[in-house]
Amino acid sequence: MPDKLTIPDLMEKMANGEPISMITCYDYPTARIIDRAGVDLVLVGDSVAMTVLGHKTTLPATMDMMIIFAEAVARGCERAFVIGDMPYMSYQVSVSEAIRNAGRYMAEAAVDCVKLEGGRAMCDAVRGIVHAGIPVMGHLGLTPQSASAIGGYKVQGRSGQAAINILEDALALQDAGAYSVLLELVPARITEVITEKLEIPTISIGAGAGASGFCQIFHDAVGMFEAFTPRHAKQYASIGAQIREAMDQFVADIKDRTYPGPEHSFKVASDALNEFLEYAEKR
Repeated sequence: MPDKLTIPDLMEKMANGEPISMITCYDYPTARIIDRAGVDLVLVGDSVAMTVLGHKTTLPATMDMMIIFAEAVARGCERAFVIGDMPYMSYQVSVSEAIRNAGRYMAEAAVDCVKLEGGRAMCDAVRGIVHAGIPVMGHLGLTPQSASAIGGYKVQGRSGQAAINILEDALALQDAGAYSVLLELVPARITEVITEKLEIPTISIGAGAGASGFCQIFHDAVGMFEAFTPRHAKQYASIGAQIREAMDQFVADIKDRTYPGPEHSFKVASDALNEFLEYAEKR
């Protein structure tokens, strides 16, 4: 297994023009598969509230919840750089609370860094977390925790001023010490320009091909989230359909008594069986 990826490794990839791969993950067995596939960045996203727990938004995710999922993922990733997503209201209230919760991620879950949403308004929190020795990834464009304030789950930065705001937010995050910025649902050309202006990697999730790296939600990529499939997602497998087919067959096997069969059962030695049968007969 190659050595654990570090921020200098990611910076080197960016400098060499080598695209950075990133995907979400929420559990140990999936983390092991992803890690062995060679994915660079693994995000334990607050999207777990939707994709795994069935909520309509990411807002119900809590620090306690995220720590459990992040700890499992971190145990499964020997090479990949693991990112703990700061959930709603875990960093917005105060800088000291942001530092405390980021520290929980590092100490309790053993992630490699944290991610938080927001631009210039969040720079004090970013600066404080970085000064505490914890790497930070920023998140701009569509920021799901503030979806109601930005008009819902839609592309951001389509007007000139909106695009300028994203650029200024990205530059401010860089100045505050963020090592990378995730751009979500931003027009492709805007992403290209922001990537050119920054000295740190940009990661695109639905933000075009001009970034330093690219991210997908795992459940979208493998076809396991049936509620909807974002336009920007590419499906590499139909695992959900395969699981449904397997479960249909499981139910059918039980109904027609083909499962379990003799090959799925265990035997007992004849003397032990006889002893048991004699005892059972007297009961």
